[in-house]
Parts: sequence; C-alpha cells; structure tokens
Amino acid sequence: MGLPLSASADHTLSNEDLLPTTAAQRHWGWKDFAALWVGMVVCVPTYTMASSMLDQGFTWQMAVWLVFLANCIVLVPMVLIGRVGPQYGIPFPVLARASFGVRGANLPAVLRGLVACGWFSINCYFGALALHGFLNILGMGLDGPAQGQTISNSQFMCFLAFWAVHIWFIWRGPESIRKLEVIAAPLMIAASLLLVVVLMMRVPSGQLFNLPAKVVEGGPKTWAALTGLIGFWATLALNIPDFTRFAKSQKDQLIGQAIGLPLPMALFSMVGVIGFSASAILYGKAQLFPDGLLTQMGSLASGLGLLVILLANLTTNVAANLVSPSYDFSQIAPSKISFRTGGIIAALIGLVFMPWKLLASSGNYLFIWLGGYGTLLGAIAGILLVDFYLVRGTRLQVDDLYRHDGIYGYSNGWNLQAIAAFLIGVLPCLPGYLAVSGVVPANSIAPWLMGLYDFGWFFSLAVAGSYYYITARKS
Repeated sequence: MGLPLSASADHTLSNEDLLPTTAAQRHWGWKDFAALWVGMVVCVPTYTMASSMLDQGFTWQMAVWLVFLANCIVLVPMVLIGRVGPQYGIPFPVLARASFGVRGANLPAVLRGLVACGWFSINCYFGALALHGFLNILGMGLDGPAQGQTISNSQFMCFLAFWAVHIWFIWRGPESIRKLEVIAAPLMIAASLLLVVVLMMRVPSGQLFNLPAKVVEGGPKTWAALTGLIGFWATLALNIPDFTRFAKSQKDQLIGQAIGLPLPMALFSMVGVIGFSASAILYGKAQLFPDGLLTQMGSLASGLGLLVILLANLTTNVAANLVSPSYDFSQIAPSKISFRTGGIIAALIGLVFMPWKLLASSGNYLFIWLGGYGTLLGAIAGILLVDFYLVRGTRLQVDDLYRHDGIYGYSNGWNLQAIAAFLIGVLPCLPGYLAVSGVVPANSIAPWLMGLYDFGWFFSLAVAGSYYYITARKS
C-alpha cells in the first residue's frame, strides 16, 4: 500500500496504513477536498454551535460572523500542516514523531484520538435523536427521557443502532469515505436549503431575524466563544495530513480546503440560527438540536429531513472522527494495530463518553467541550508548526521517522523539549478549565487565570510553539 521501507527501518514503527502513500494513491483533487469539507460541515454539531451561541446571548449577526472568523483563523494551521501530506505522504501520527519523538508521538496521537472518540460519540447521539424522531413520525410512539433523565431507553437503543452502522466504513477504509462524501454533500446542501425555505415561509423574515438577543448573566463571552469555535476544527487542523496525503498536489489541498471550510461553515450556521429562532416563534420553545424542531413539525418532509440528519452525521462522523483515531491508535503499536483495528478501538471508546450529559446545556458544549480540548490541541499544533517550518525548514528525513535509532529517536524515543513545551502551554489554562467545568468555584480562581482559559487555543499555541522554538534552536 505505501512506499517500501529501507532495510534499516524498524517494523515495530510501521504498518501498511502508516507508510507514505504511493504516487498512485495520490488522486484526490480540489473538488474531493471541497466535498469532504462540505460533507463534514453540514452536520448537527455545526447547527448546534450556532444555536448554542444564540442561547448564550449573542445576536445572530455576531454568531455568524464569529463562526466565519474562527474558521478563517483555523484554516491557516489547517493548510500549513496539510502541506505535509502531499509533500511526504505521511499521516499525522508519523509527522508528530519529528517533534515529539518516535515514542513521544504517542502523546499527541492518543490525545487527538480521544478527542475524536468524544466527537464520534456526540455525532452518534445526534444521529440517534434523528432516528428516534423519524421512528416517531412513522407512528412508533417512542418515549423521550423522563424527568431527571438525559436519555430514554429507546433513544439509547437508537444510539447503539446508529453506532453499529459506522463499523462498515471502518472496515472499507478511507476511499469509501471519499465516495460517501461526494454523494452525500449535494444531498445535504439541498435538504438544508429546503428546511430554510419552509421555515421562512412559515415565519416572516422580519420577525425571524429581529428576535431580541437572550439576556445572560455577564453578557455573551466573545473571546471564550471564539476560542471554542476555533476548537471545533482544531481537531482536523492536527490530523489533516491523514487526508492530504492522498492529494494530487499542494494546490488541490489548499484550494479545496479554502473553498470547503470558512464560507460553508458560516452559511450552515445560518441554518442553526433560523431553526433556533423559528422554533421559538412557532412552538414557544427554542430548540438547540434540529431533530427537536423537525419532530415538532411532524410532517413527511420532516421525516425526510431527519433521514438527511442521519446521513449528515454519518459522513461527518466517519471522515472527521474515525479516520484520525484509526491512525492515532495504530501509532501506539503499529505491528499489532491496523487502521481497521484502530477504528474499532475508537468506536468502542466512544460508547463510554455519554454525550447526553456533555450536551445537557449550550454552555457545556461551547465552553467546556470545545474550549477545553481546543486548548490541548492548540499546544500540539504550535509545536508541529514550529518544528516543521521554523526548525526544519519543511525538510524531513522520512526513513528516520520509522526508525528508533534515527534522528527522531531523541531520548529513548521521547523529545523532552516537546513534552515540556506542551505542558507549559496547557497547564496555565487548567485552573480556568476547572472553574468553567464546575470542578472548583469560579471565585476561587484569579481573574487573570480565567482570562487565560478564554484565550486557551491562542495562548497554548503561542506559548508552546515559542518555548519549543527557543529550546530547539539551542540544542
């Protein structure tokens, strides 16, 4: 499948899935990358991101603008790290060996993989809600959660059923994902436009776009929200080489991502804005999730919309949340864990995340989940970017990435400078995270430490990258 290893390579650091892609495998054009991104963008988490911002006191104009700005910002590391793919054909865990060491790369790989498992679980939950709503439109009369519950037994069974569908795509590999995205993206765009048209026919636009912003204590948290929005795709900004390694050229990955990410994210967030506002006007309760709105509408068209949600979550989940951990967990023991095995491990871990608790409120979603892991991944992105561009000048010795005794062996396989940079970038944000997540009282944390967490992704990327640059240049 990949390029042959040299005779000096260590086969405990490689398998068929981690080897560089061959020239024949690099056939993804810019349209494939644009379709990939549109397929991942058009999903319930994007919808929920916009509706959560309205629930947190933002105006719809500010919410859409922040979504667009955040994705323009995250596009920069996305394209820069994505350059590694066409140039060397290696996935993210192998790239991480250059800065963290051939064994130290397990740290960023596992962290990225666990975040993906959480997202996988969240998308399975959204798919389960859509399936549950669709079955109720068919007249099955399934119960919702009782008072004090966050999920009912029938919703949990739908969660398990939707989870099981993903295993087929893990087994078929990355090429099945590209084909799925190319087919699904146009369908999801059409369905989203149809929902917007139906809602705007039912609710006058003057009323829909002039709802007063929700009043929240302390007002909307702009910087914390921006950090959370960047964190939304900070995941793919790390492991984008997992996809760009199949690109025909640098131009294809750059153009495809630029077209497929910022503007589609802003446009689809408008669907969340319209859905949230329309549900408040039509039914007296603003719905964070689209399945709630569609179930309330209760028509055949609503049933079709719920089926599209199932498709949307499947495409996003497989591409964004199973490819990465499949490679990431394979990094831990390449000779024993293949892409398929890594994907199965990720799916099994996803079962224990209990996303219904994580999504119990819009604040949990924006500030605890998105902001929390965005801080972790920002530090890793800073180290990778500084190492590849400023320290190595984009030059890697690929054979040594697969050897314990090569230049990336460092100290028993670990680059302690990278580990120190990661900790220095992340630990100052930990008190703020503990306060926001309710582990410690917010008034027990100094305001400036709370402020660091609000800027978590920016802070950790800049501090970790700067420390790594200084220490790497001295060594």
